[in-house]
Amino acid sequence: MIRKLEGKREAFVIDTPETSLVLLTLPTGQIETAYYGKRIAIESACEAESLSEKNEFPPGNSIDYNSDPNPYTLEDVRLLVGTYGKGDLREPMIEAVSCDGNSTLDFVLTGSLISDGKNEIEGLPSSHDSEGALSQTLTLIMTDKNNGYVLKLYFSVFSDSDVIARSVSFENRSGKKVRLERLLSGQLDIFASSCRVISFTGAWTREMNRNDTIVSSGNYSISTIAGSSSSRANPFFIVASPDATEEYGRCMASNLIYSGNHYESVSVSTYGKTRILTGISPEGFSFELVDGEVFNAPECLMAFSDQGFSRLSIIMADFVREHILTGEWAKKPRPVLLNSWEAAYFDINEKKLLSFAKKGRELGAELFVMDDGWFGNRNDDRSSLGDWKVNLKKLPHGLSCLCDRIHGLGMYFGIWVEPEMVNVDSDLYRAHPDWTIQTPDSEQSEGRHQRILDLSNPEVADYVYKAMCAIFSSASIDYVKWDYNRIFSDVYSPYLKERSSGELYHRYILGLYHIMDGLVKKYPHILFEGCASGGNRFDLGILSYFPQIWGSDNSDAISRLTIQQGYSMGYPMSCVTGHVSACPNHQTLRVTPLDTRFNVAAFTSFGMEMNPLDMSSQEIHELSGYVDLYKKLRTTMQGGDFYRMSDEDNTVKWVVTDKDGSRSVGMVLVKEIKPGIRYENLKFRGLDPCGRYHVYNLPVDIDVRTFGSMINQVSPVHVKPGSLAEGAIAHFVKIHCELLEENVSGSLLMNAGINLPPAFTGTGYNERVRVMGDFASRLYIVEKVDRDSLTEDSLS
Repeated sequence: MIRKLEGKREAFVIDTPETSLVLLTLPTGQIETAYYGKRIAIESACEAESLSEKNEFPPGNSIDYNSDPNPYTLEDVRLLVGTYGKGDLREPMIEAVSCDGNSTLDFVLTGSLISDGKNEIEGLPSSHDSEGALSQTLTLIMTDKNNGYVLKLYFSVFSDSDVIARSVSFENRSGKKVRLERLLSGQLDIFASSCRVISFTGAWTREMNRNDTIVSSGNYSISTIAGSSSSRANPFFIVASPDATEEYGRCMASNLIYSGNHYESVSVSTYGKTRILTGISPEGFSFELVDGEVFNAPECLMAFSDQGFSRLSIIMADFVREHILTGEWAKKPRPVLLNSWEAAYFDINEKKLLSFAKKGRELGAELFVMDDGWFGNRNDDRSSLGDWKVNLKKLPHGLSCLCDRIHGLGMYFGIWVEPEMVNVDSDLYRAHPDWTIQTPDSEQSEGRHQRILDLSNPEVADYVYKAMCAIFSSASIDYVKWDYNRIFSDVYSPYLKERSSGELYHRYILGLYHIMDGLVKKYPHILFEGCASGGNRFDLGILSYFPQIWGSDNSDAISRLTIQQGYSMGYPMSCVTGHVSACPNHQTLRVTPLDTRFNVAAFTSFGMEMNPLDMSSQEIHELSGYVDLYKKLRTTMQGGDFYRMSDEDNTVKWVVTDKDGSRSVGMVLVKEIKPGIRYENLKFRGLDPCGRYHVYNLPVDIDVRTFGSMINQVSPVHVKPGSLAEGAIAHFVKIHCELLEENVSGSLLMNAGINLPPAFTGTGYNERVRVMGDFASRLYIVEKVDRDSLTEDSLS
C-alpha cells in the first residue's frame, strides 16, 4: 500500500484500493504533492518524476529559493508543507516565531519510515484498525534548516478503505523557546482552479446547510472560533470539479477528527493552483513550546472518488463505521427511544416518568430517557448545573429505584447530563468560582444562564470525571445523553493565566477527550449520545468516543430534510439521531403528517420526543405500527448505504440499501403540491442488477377531511366541512392510499426506476390514485426474492 522509490528524487507512493497519492522530493529538499486521484501504476522513481511539473526558469517577480540556479519558485510548486519566508506567498500550513523574532521556516526532508499498523496521537482521538483490515503508516521527518524544529507527517492507509488519514507533530529542537502560531493538519496543493467547494454551515436548529461555491481566485474559508466544532461551520467539506453530480465527477472529501475551533480554506494562487488546508483554527491559537516539547495536531481524513458525491459519501461513512467508532455500540443496532424533554421539559417526577415509560412501551420504545430536571434544584435552566445529586422531591426513591422500575418494564434506562457546565446559582460555583472560564475582575457573559467549567485545569477535569462516575455507578444506567449548551466567551483561564489567550481552546478539548476516554472505558456497556444544543459539536472527535450524536434540537420533519441530507454527505446515518415529535412542532409550529414525521426520522437512529399520554388512541395505534416497521427495517436503515436521489428543492427522494443488495427502502416526500403534476419516478441504488425484487408500499389511511367539501359528491347526505358530522365520518371511515406492488429486476429499478401511481390532480379519484398533500411522503420497500418464488404472471 505504501512504497518508497529510490532515484534521483525520492518518491513515496501511497495506494488505497482505488486511489493513489504520490509525493516527490524536490532538488532543494522540500516535498511536492505530485499526484492525488484515481489509482495509477508507478514502478520507479523515474516514472514518478514524470508527474512533477516541468520547469526551466522561474517566473518573473518571484523568489529564488537560494543563490543556486533553480528552475522553479516555491510559490508555484504543489508543496506538501507551505511556510512563509522562502518565496511561497500562499497561506501556510505552519507558522512559528523563534524567541529572537525569526519567523522564516524552511522544512526539508531528513528521514522517512514505512511501518505496519496505525499511529496513535497522544491526547487526541484518531482513526484505528478494524478487524480484518490491514494498515500501514508512512512517517516523513522534515527538519527546519534555520532553527532545527522537527516536523513529523504521518500518512496512514487501510486495506478496506480509500480514505487516507493524515496527522502532524511539531517538536522544538532549537534549544530555545518557540511560539507556535499555526499548525494545520493537512495541506493539499492541486493543479486545478475554479473548483467547486461544498461546505456545511448553519446555526442552532438549522444545522448542515449545504453551500456550493466556485473558487476561481482568492481564498474561500470555513471556520469557527466558538470553542465547538460544527453548527456554524462543520469541519467536513468537499472540493469537486464544477460538473460533479451525485453519480458522476471528480470530488475529494476532507474531515477533521477534532471537536474545537477549526479552519478550512480553499485558495487559488497567482499561477492557478489550488491549495486546500484544514486544521485547528489559527485564530486564538498560540502555543509556547520549550526545547524538547511536542505539539500534536489532530488527524484529518481525505478521500477521492471519480464517481460523484454518492460514492464519496459511502467511502466516508464506511470509514467512520470501521475506523472511527469504538466500543460495544459501534456496530450494535441502536434501540428505539422515548425522551422526556418535549413531553415535560423540567416538570418531571417519578410518577410522571413511569407513566411516560409505560405508554412508551406500548408504542414499542425500547429505551426510556429521563432528560433535564432530575438533579439539584433544577426547575429551570438558571440553577443547579454542577450539583449532580438526585432531587429527592422529584425522585423520592432515588435514581436506582427509577432505573430498576424502567428495567422492570423490559426497557433500557437513560439519563441526561451536562457535565461541562455550571450555573452561578449552584453549590459547585459557590465553592469554586475560579473553576470556570471567565475574565478576571470584569462582568461576565453567559449563555443559557450558564458558564463553562475550565477543563484545561486538571483539578476541574478530575472533578467532572468523578462526578459522572458517581452518577453512572449509582444505578444500572444504559444510556447517557451528554449535552453542551453554550459556546465560549470571556476566554480566560484562572489556571492557565497569561497562556489563556492562545492555549485555552485547545487545552479545553484535550481535557474533554481525557474525561470522555476514561468514562467510555470504565462504562463500556453505556450507549453515549453526544449533544451540543443539537448539532453544535457533530464531528469525528465526539464520534471517536460516542457512537451517535443528536443531529439538531429541531425535530421538525421538513427542517430535518436539509439537516439530515447535509450529514449524509460525510457521516453514516446511524450516527445521526432523529425523533418523531408532536405537532404543532415545538421549534417551528409546523403541522406535518405523522407518517412523514416517521419517514424522515426512520433514516436515522430513531426515537420519539413527545408526551405519549396526550396522544389519541388512533395516534398510538398508528405510531406503534410505524415503530414495528422500523424494527423490521432497522438493520437496513442503520447499516445500509444512503443515497440522495433528487436535486429538486420541492421533492426529496432518499434511498438506503443493504450492503449485500438484499433490501432497499426509498422515500418520496413532496413539500408543496404543484397542480396538474401526476407523474413521479423513483430510482434505487446498490441492488443486484441481475436479481429479482419485490417492490411495494405500505397502506396509509387518508383522512376523508383531506377532500373537504368534495365529500358531498359521494355522500348520500350533505356534510358541512368542519362539522361534528364530518368529524364522526372521519373517525369511522378511512380511505386507504394507493398500493404499489410489482416484481421487477434490479437493473430496472436502478436504471429506469419504478413509476409511482398517478397523483391526484382534481379530475377524478379512485383507489389507484396517489393522494399527497403538502409535506406528504411515502415509503417504498424493495426486497430481493428467489426466482422460484415468483409466478409466471409476476415475471411477465
